[in-house]
Amino acid sequence: MSELKKLFRDPVKVINVGLPSFSDDLKKQGVIVQHVDWRPPAGGNRKIQELLERVRKSQELLDRS
Repeated sequence: MSELKKLFRDPVKVINVGLPSFSDDLKKQGVIVQHVDWRPPAGGNRKIQELLERVRKSQELLDRS
């Protein structure tokens, strides 16, 4: 059996991260899907991400002391 046939011998299983519409379309086709509702931290706002990272690092320092 070719490697490609071995790859697709079993049912396809998908982990979908992000847009729910992708998992919805796959489910309609009978694909086993686990959807993860992920969004970038701070809505993707770099400035807020940097501030949150500073808070996290400060918290780590406090936890160590």
